[in-house]
Amino acid sequence: MAEERREVIWTTSARNELDDIVTYIAKDTPLSALAFLEEVLNTADSLTTLSERGRIVPEYQNPLVRELFVKHYRLLYEIHDRAVYVLGLIHGARDFKPHETN
Repeated sequence: MAEERREVIWTTSARNELDDIVTYIAKDTPLSALAFLEEVLNTADSLTTLSERGRIVPEYQNPLVRELFVKHYRLLYEIHDRAVYVLGLIHGARDFKPHETN
């Protein structure tokens, strides 16, 4: 049986969050920032075939909105038929309240 592959698409806000985090880490430890960036990008890329492995985001309780942890950060994503949308990258200690959707 062939594996189902999905394209990984970063939302603008998720890409901005990643850039901000990497910039912040790089102020003190540029090598750590690069290692973190690589780990996040590799984790996101793995969603092309393993998109349902993350846990359901408790704040949403929607089986299509899931998360994986990278260090202390939550990589939030939404599964679609042919794509996975990276929605955000937030620190695990941050209070997170999702936007209401209708």
